[in-house]
Amino acid sequence: MSKFSQPSMDSTVAPITEQNGQEETKAVSTARKPSKGGWNAAIFIIFVEVALRFSYYGLAGNLITYLTNDLHQSTSTAIKNINTWVGVSAIFPIFGAIVADSLIGRFKTILLSTTIYFIGMALLTVSVSVVPTHYREAVFFIALYILAVGEGGHKPCVQTFAADQFDEEKPEEKAAKSSFFNWWYLGIVVGASSAILVVIYIQDNLGWTAGIGILAGALGVALFIFLTGIKRYRKQAPVGSPFTMVAQVFVAATRKRRVVRTRQGCCICYETGGTDIESQPRKRTLSATNQFRFLDKAMIIDVTDASSKTRNPWRLCSLNQVEEVKLVLRLLPIWLSCLMFTVVIVQTHTLFIKQGSTMTRSIGPNFQVPPASFQSLVGLTILFSIPLYERVFIPAARKITGHSSGITMLQRIGIGLFLSVVEMVVAALVESKRVSIAREHGLMDTPKATIPMSVWWILPQYMISGISDVFTVVGLQELFYDQMPESMRSMGAAAYISVTGLGSFFNTAIITVVQAITSGSGGILLGNNLNRSHVDYFYWILAALSALNFCVYLWVANGFVYKKVEGEKPQEGRELIGLR
Repeated sequence: MSKFSQPSMDSTVAPITEQNGQEETKAVSTARKPSKGGWNAAIFIIFVEVALRFSYYGLAGNLITYLTNDLHQSTSTAIKNINTWVGVSAIFPIFGAIVADSLIGRFKTILLSTTIYFIGMALLTVSVSVVPTHYREAVFFIALYILAVGEGGHKPCVQTFAADQFDEEKPEEKAAKSSFFNWWYLGIVVGASSAILVVIYIQDNLGWTAGIGILAGALGVALFIFLTGIKRYRKQAPVGSPFTMVAQVFVAATRKRRVVRTRQGCCICYETGGTDIESQPRKRTLSATNQFRFLDKAMIIDVTDASSKTRNPWRLCSLNQVEEVKLVLRLLPIWLSCLMFTVVIVQTHTLFIKQGSTMTRSIGPNFQVPPASFQSLVGLTILFSIPLYERVFIPAARKITGHSSGITMLQRIGIGLFLSVVEMVVAALVESKRVSIAREHGLMDTPKATIPMSVWWILPQYMISGISDVFTVVGLQELFYDQMPESMRSMGAAAYISVTGLGSFFNTAIITVVQAITSGSGGILLGNNLNRSHVDYFYWILAALSALNFCVYLWVANGFVYKKVEGEKPQEGRELIGLR
C-alpha cells in the first residue's frame, strides 16, 4: 500500500479530481447563466402566486361551510376530508419538485401546473352550478384533487423561481433576497385576505357559482401576466435527480465502510467542483463539517479508485456532494419538529370557523359577518406585522445581537413555535367561556342557536396565529431555501410545504385517536353539537403536544450547524438559546 499511495496522488487522483470537478462545475455554470432577473422579473412571478393564493384561500377558507351546509357532511367528516385534501395538496409538491429539478425546469413546471390548476377551478365552478345534485359531490372532489395536482407543480417552484432572480454572488442582490422573503409572504397574505374578505362574502350571500367563478377568472388573468414577463426571467436548466446525488453518497460511504483513513493506505479526495469559471471566484464551495462523519468515507480514494482512469460516482464522491447530503440530513429534524405547528394552523380554517359561527356576528342592524371571514384577521395581522418586523424589530434586534437579520432563522422559527402554544391556550380559554355562556342560557342542546357572546372574543387567537406565521412560516421558507443545496432548492420548497401536508394528516390522526378514547368512556369529541363537543379539551391537548414539540425543537436547533461556505462567515446554530 505504501508503493500505491504516492503514485496515485500524482497520476491518478489528480485527474479524477480535476476532470470531474470541471465537468460538474460546467454543468452548474450552464444551469446558472443569468438572463436579466432582479425585482423587475420577480414582480411578475409574485403576481401569479398572489392569484393562486387568492384562489386557494377563497376555496379552502370556506370549504367546511360548503361541505357541512351544501353537501350535508358531519363536522368531523368535513374536517377529515379537508385535512386529507390539504395533506395531499402539500405532499404532491415533492413530485413536482422532482419533475422541475430533473426533467423540465422550474419555469415550465410553473406554467404547466398553473394551467392544470385553472382547469381544476373551472371544473369546480361547473360542479357547484350545472352538475345534477346526485353527481355533484363526486365531481366536486374530482375537481378538488385536480387542484391538488396543480398545487404539486406550482408550490415547490414558484417561490424558488422568484428567489432565483436574485444573484447570490452580487452583494446588492443577495441583500435584496433577504427582504424578498418577507415581501413575498406579504403578497401572499394580501391575496389570501382579499379572498377571505370578498369571495367568502359572495359565496355566502350570492352563491358558490359566482364565488368560485371569480377565483377561476383571477387565475386566468394571472397566467396572462406571468407569460407577459417571460423575457425578463432568469431560467435554470434541470440539473438531474436530487435523489441520485444523495443515493450516490450513501452507496459510496457504505461500500467503503471498512476502509480506514491512514497516511500510507489512502487519502481523501477534496474535489469541490468550485474551480474558477469565466474569471468568477469560487464562492459556493462548501467547507468540511464534522457532523455525520460516516459519510466522509464516500470521499476516500481506495485502491480501486486510484487504479481507475475515470471516477465512478457510486464509489467516489466530492467534498461538495458529501456536504450537500449533510445539509439535507441536518434539515430533517427541523422539518419533523415543525409538524405540530401546522396542526395548529389547520384549526384556523376548521374549528375556529365553527366556533365563530355559533357566536354573535352582527355589525349594525342588518349585517352578519360570515364566520369564515374572520380568517382575514390572520392576514391583517400579518400585513401590519411584516412592515413592523422589517422596520422596527430587525434594527432593534440587530443592535443587541449584531446579526445582519436581527435574529437567526432558527430563532425566528422558535419564537413562532412558542406563540403557537400560546394560541392554543388562548383558544381553549375562549371556548371554555363560550360553553359556559351557552350553559347559563340553557342553549347546550340547541346547536344552531346563537350564543350571546361577541365573536370578537376569538380575535386574540387569530392575531396570535398571524404573528406566529410571520416568525415560523417565513423563517421556514428562508431556512429551506438558504440551507438546501442549490441544485435541490425546489425540493427544499417541497419539503417545507410537505410539513403542512403531514401536519394535516397528523391532525386527522389526533382527532381519530381522541374520538376513539372519548367514545369508549361515554363522551363525544367534535360531534355535530359544538356546545357538547368539548372543543376546549381538544385545544388543551394541542397546547400540550405543541409545548412538548417546542422542547424537542429547542434540543434539535441547539445542535444545528448552518451551511459553511468557503470565503463566507458561517452562521452559528447554537445562538438559539444563547449558548454562544
